[in-house]
Amino acid sequence: MAMFAKEPALRTEGQSANNPEAALSIISGGVKITGDIESGGILKVDGKIEGSVRGARQVLLGRDGSIRGDVFTSEAVIAGAVHGSIFASARLELQSSAVVNGDVHTKSIIVLEGAHINGTVRMSDSAQLETTDPETTKDTLNSASDLGSLRLAN
Repeated sequence: MAMFAKEPALRTEGQSANNPEAALSIISGGVKITGDIESGGILKVDGKIEGSVRGARQVLLGRDGSIRGDVFTSEAVIAGAVHGSIFASARLELQSSAVVNGDVHTKSIIVLEGAHINGTVRMSDSAQLETTDPETTKDTLNSASDLGSLRLAN
């Protein structure tokens, strides 16, 4: 039986048992998590999170998913509702069913027709957006001189 084999399982390059970036975490529909989440990998959310998400390489929020807290990530694809600020250091995509009630800070943004942003959108070319420390990120963004600002509302 493979379960009891003496040889280690084959892994693709970059994956290891100790590598949190290789991890995929899924919060299924019907699941509610209260508290902050820290992840170094990909976080797929179809349920509800009441707390902040920090450090994820990528956050994928499904149409029926929701996050009530701030999101700190490298990349995010949002189809559900976020009630808090989003800090995406590389890229943010808001699909047509997305609702963001909070500020957005990112390097690159895609907003599909139908998405709602109720907050300020700030974009920066610098790689100074932190993905884990909310106070550092907010201070950096507030003091940066190369930020543009766009206010969107319903």
